[in-house]
Amino acid sequence: MPARHVLPDERFTRLRLGCEHVRTARRRPVINPATGAAFASVPVAGPEHLDAAVAAARAAFPAWRALSWDARQARLEDLAGSMQRARDELADLLTLEQGKPRHSAAADEVDYAIGWLREVVTRRLTDEVLEDTPRHRVEKSCVPLGVAGLIVPWNFPLCLAVWKLAPALITGNTAILKPSPHTPLTALRLAELAEGILPPGVLTVLTGDDELGRWMVEHPGIAKISFTGSVATGRKVMAGAAATLKRVTLELGGNDPAIVLPDADIDAVVPRLFWGAFGNSGQWCVGIKRLYVHDDIYPRLLAALADYARGVQMGDGMDPASQLGPLQNAGQHARVLGLLADCSARGFRFALGGGAGPGPGYFVPPAIVDNPPDDSRVVREEAFGPLLPVLRYRDFDDVVRRANDTEYGLGASVWGRDLALARALAGRLEAGTVWINEVYVHGVDFPFGGHKLSGLGVEHGAEGLAAYADVRVFMSSR
Repeated sequence: MPARHVLPDERFTRLRLGCEHVRTARRRPVINPATGAAFASVPVAGPEHLDAAVAAARAAFPAWRALSWDARQARLEDLAGSMQRARDELADLLTLEQGKPRHSAAADEVDYAIGWLREVVTRRLTDEVLEDTPRHRVEKSCVPLGVAGLIVPWNFPLCLAVWKLAPALITGNTAILKPSPHTPLTALRLAELAEGILPPGVLTVLTGDDELGRWMVEHPGIAKISFTGSVATGRKVMAGAAATLKRVTLELGGNDPAIVLPDADIDAVVPRLFWGAFGNSGQWCVGIKRLYVHDDIYPRLLAALADYARGVQMGDGMDPASQLGPLQNAGQHARVLGLLADCSARGFRFALGGGAGPGPGYFVPPAIVDNPPDDSRVVREEAFGPLLPVLRYRDFDDVVRRANDTEYGLGASVWGRDLALARALAGRLEAGTVWINEVYVHGVDFPFGGHKLSGLGVEHGAEGLAAYADVRVFMSSR
């Protein structure tokens, strides 16, 4: 189904490097995951384009840093307004490149990104007087780092771009944003929207292959890397940043447990558990990846969850009836099918699904695995797709041990009516964010980050703003 506002392929022919619009020798196709076919192509940046982008960002940094906080806020609020006017176009592009349903998830992501940008730029990093005596005064301030390199994945390409660029820019840094090679179009459109609002060089979007990220991490002109993606790539980012001692923020993978207490209201909790696990076709870092259900309610909840899932429609995201879209790319599609095949080969029972969806797109219908062993791949690995193991437990100490038995520690949740018990269990879970009777709730003022291998540093809140600044202390004798 053709989109109403999608820009023709010729629109994205050049990279915007400062005041220059530059063609590249190579282009990369953009695949619609609902069809498996290319519908656009974008420039592939080389090392020379990164050098030019860094030079432009460094040249723009002194003037951008010198602006008052209010002046930077006004520019970024204007950008949010420009995004609002392009809302429908951004949602169309997002669905075509990522696959999520246009009339629900994609529109929601665009609205979320706009609202997030407007909120973040109202926050401040303020100076603080640490000592003030007749003989001595000590002041602490936060100063921007310089050029921030922002590397964004394909599951929430617009939302996660704004999560990074809003704090980077409002604190006085300039930024180079690298979207995933799979989902570059919304970022390129964002760069167009920023023209005439942000001075040249303040925000540059570079599209390219995976090696562009490595070049950014190693580039001596970039002061900080903020990366969201896999643990394996996060390790490479951290190692690559060591030579130049870049500041690094890493938001990495998760294998988030959810524990359902025996007193849970099954009718009320099942829809929230379903969307917590299968929203965005399971492609979110803090989605429910392992669902632990007490023996007393296990059969009823498992049946209710499977029944609810049967009523959810999967299809092309441009179809208004679609509630779930395809997986975003061929590699992820193959990975999820491999996990399903492993479950089948080991004789696990599927309460729902278990196979591939209809072609030619990257569709996998929701699959629920009934109580697989704790050492199975489907329990130990992050599927990042519509595949959920549901696991039985009897003892609360045992379920906490099993929930924590992972190298990940991004998010976790507890579900039930006994809030005292829920809070007690939640306090023992090893994760950066623990929800009770909700999941995937974020806020501009709520720090977000992972424990263990799920990340380094935090985003959001005062801590997230401060991650884009160095602390400077002024001391003076009188």
